[in-house]
Amino acid sequence: MTTAMTKRIDIISDTHGHLSDQLLAALEGADLIVHAGDLTSESDYFELRAIAPMRAVLGNNDWYYDYGPEVKKTARFTYEGLTFGVAHYREDVPLDGVDVAVCGHTHRPKIVNMGRRILVNPGSPTYPRTMQGPTIARMLVRNGEILSLDIINL
Repeated sequence: MTTAMTKRIDIISDTHGHLSDQLLAALEGADLIVHAGDLTSESDYFELRAIAPMRAVLGNNDWYYDYGPEVKKTARFTYEGLTFGVAHYREDVPLDGVDVAVCGHTHRPKIVNMGRRILVNPGSPTYPRTMQGPTIARMLVRNGEILSLDIINL
């Protein structure tokens, strides 16, 4: 449950042209969706944007799709006082001055505290590569502070 001042950021990656009912239900109520690449569907991009504002990057399977000029290989933005760096590949994430680094590609969920920043890979809600099954990451923030960050099983 979120309060008026608390914002919920749902982080996803590697949907590969399939938005399951479980994923869509989980995303309802998000204040922001961050997609770390491999959408592989222009219609999915617009469907996700209808749920909440979205920041997305291109994955290695997205080069044939047109999501518009705002979707590039990497993204760096500030939301609710936190600076995010996002890329599909971990080695491409812009790290300079970021609080939250987001990557995908591996289809394996991971949260790593890296001192002054946190690295998040939400896994995949479509084609997971662990016994954990389909996953996303969910972050609650308020006034530039991360209140919680969890991997959510779908």
